Amino acid sequence: MIGVEEIEAAGRRIAGHVVRTPTVPSPGLSELLGVPVTAKLELLQRTGSFKARGATAKLLGLSEAERAAGVVAVSGGNHAIAVAVMAGALDVKATVVMPRSAPRRAVEIATAAGATVRLTDDMAGAFALMSRLQAEGLTLLHPFDDPVVVAGQGTVGLELADDAGELTDVLVSIGGGALISGVAAALAARRPGVRIWGVETVGAQAMSDALAAGGPIPVTLSSVVSTLSAPAVSQLTFDHVTALVEEVLVVPDAEAVRGSLDLANHAKVWAEPAAGCLLPAARRVIERVGENVRLGLVICGGNATTSDVAALAERFHLV
Repeated sequence: MIGVEEIEAAGRRIAGHVVRTPTVPSPGLSELLGVPVTAKLELLQRTGSFKARGATAKLLGLSEAERAAGVVAVSGGNHAIAVAVMAGALDVKATVVMPRSAPRRAVEIATAAGATVRLTDDMAGAFALMSRLQAEGLTLLHPFDDPVVVAGQGTVGLELADDAGELTDVLVSIGGGALISGVAAALAARRPGVRIWGVETVGAQAMSDALAAGGPIPVTLSSVVSTLSAPAVSQLTFDHVTALVEEVLVVPDAEAVRGSLDLANHAKVWAEPAAGCLLPAARRVIERVGENVRLGLVICGGNATTSDVAALAERFHLV
């Protein structure tokens, strides 16, 4: 289990390389949901998502031999952007592997940052290629199965604990689970008593399925939300969620896309469906907990383009 001391150390290591993102009350979301809402605007992070934190923590801790070998990462989009940009800034060669379903913007940004981009037919193939490249000598920068990465992502929780007003419940999206693991560990130390809720989309239910099975298992991916689509969680993230998270809620893709539209219309932020899924989940939490709830939402990233979300909104007949 990751302790708050490790998260604090990661925070000191990455300071100056990443942004301390705003933690703000959201009048628009408070009105929409009928309860006080605080938003942690991680979509304003360098590279457009929280992934820059874990990637930077890992890159700064590499040995000279690991740096010289270059790093390899697998991603549905945001981790690839973070690794490519931060590795470029730190003069480390990077190879990023993504499925062809990854957002075109992620491919373009990673390429422009100087990374070698490898595309596969699906996410399972991307993880397999990552493993082969690691075996060939590249240094693995895993998106979630790494204590250093989890500690880096946990700095989101430290900032939320320091900067937010009173909170009773915090909602965090889950892909592979590094973000919620780190945030939950930080808040358990800094804000004991605050409940943590995870959110996944139907067809990207690696953590929910793991909890049902009693441990990580491979899952079949079908969600349109590629940035949440991990083919399995790790034992590391599973253990943190089991110990520290109240429940993992699963919402349909269409509701996640509608959530992105609601975030734009009510919170005035442009966030991807991986963050949009928090709003339908928040409504369930309010029903479960009651009207005295005070919500914190980690708006994890904003790397979907207007065209991406518009196409999904049309697909689900939301416009």
